[in-house]
Amino acid sequence: MRISIIGCGYLGAVYAASMASIGHDVLGLDVDQDKIDGLNQGRAPFHEPGFDKVLAQSLESGRLRFSTEYADAADYEAHVICVGTPQQVDAAGADLTYVHAAVDSLIPHLSDSDVVLGRSTVPVGTASSLVERLRAAGSQAVLAWNPEFLREGFAVKDTLHPDRLVYGLPEDPAEAARAREVLDAMYAPMLEAETPLVVGNYATAELVKGAANSFLATKISFINAVAEVCEATGADVSVIAEAIGLDDRIGPKFLRAGIGFGGGCLPKDIRAFMARAGELGVTEALGFLREVDHVNNRRRDHVVNMARKALDGSFTGKRIAVLGAAFKPDSDDTRQSPALYIASKLSGRGADVVVTDPAANQRVHAERPNLAIAEDAYAAATGADIVLLLTEWQQFKDLDPVKLREVVTTPHMIDGRNVLDPAQWREAGWTYQSMGRP
Repeated sequence: MRISIIGCGYLGAVYAASMASIGHDVLGLDVDQDKIDGLNQGRAPFHEPGFDKVLAQSLESGRLRFSTEYADAADYEAHVICVGTPQQVDAAGADLTYVHAAVDSLIPHLSDSDVVLGRSTVPVGTASSLVERLRAAGSQAVLAWNPEFLREGFAVKDTLHPDRLVYGLPEDPAEAARAREVLDAMYAPMLEAETPLVVGNYATAELVKGAANSFLATKISFINAVAEVCEATGADVSVIAEAIGLDDRIGPKFLRAGIGFGGGCLPKDIRAFMARAGELGVTEALGFLREVDHVNNRRRDHVVNMARKALDGSFTGKRIAVLGAAFKPDSDDTRQSPALYIASKLSGRGADVVVTDPAANQRVHAERPNLAIAEDAYAAATGADIVLLLTEWQQFKDLDPVKLREVVTTPHMIDGRNVLDPAQWREAGWTYQSMGRP
């Protein structure tokens, strides 16, 4: 297949390189010339395990190139929209500016036999509106929706070995057959490997992603709400999570209490899901997601309050080491990061905050120049009155509590991710606190 990918950010760049690696001829399009130049030279614009390798191999094969010129897409038969859909600046809904711009820029270069595929996360009803946009401009290209389910830190694996494929096909039988033909050809290796395939209409495919992320967010906020009750009663949330996770109707994933979720997907997606429900006149159907969002945000302030109490009620003149800035390990993504929020809040209240992250230090320096940056955990913790572990990087999980104690002023650890062994740290002389555990 000859495939153009519109948008070479986190989703599009990984998708382009991965699809080229399985034999397709792929063109990546983006308006950012510096990004395109870097990608053509094999430089990844973000941290993602395995991406550098697949990018280099795909470029070397000659099956992958990047451009800023939409006219270059004229010879391609499938066009995949992978642009961002951030939260609106002044509202909870998704901003579709980049989606509309991508389609409008593509229209002059489409032939009627082409298929346009949407992978961006969009509100239900977007695909139908884009068909109207295509037809109003005189294009008869077929549109289908093919939502992505990539996890940062596992994006290459999730692209090449997805746990499911979802097709949202048009109602017209001929158009649906054409879209299905292209999708099946694109994902031939995955289908041969018997990856589960779910086929529905536009609205179904659009709702799948919002529903999935909202369910995951609900599980996270649920166990964090239980953690609050545990802290008030002396119960252990990790034991509770283990027990309820053994129920196969519930399962153990996303039941680790901590400081909440962040990133470029879950926070904005649940808000956009709620906003779209309101526009459709079914606000109450998703009203519970407001509390999910509220619980998530409350966890961040809870850690700030824990630190304040540990420092006798005042941050002024206190040195705080923050381990982690990305919203999750194996990523440099700081969007909606609970760790970065907490670090900034502590700094704003007078603390001398030093942050370290294995991948996100440069982003932190650019986004929060008021925060000091350290190369590693030991440098960050030197002279610290308290240490906060806020992103569960393996490097932090493997820290030696005896060695770390030698550099701090006060051996007090707040484990915001419940990943350290309490007994080991207490035996090493630390005051150890975690989320929802005695």
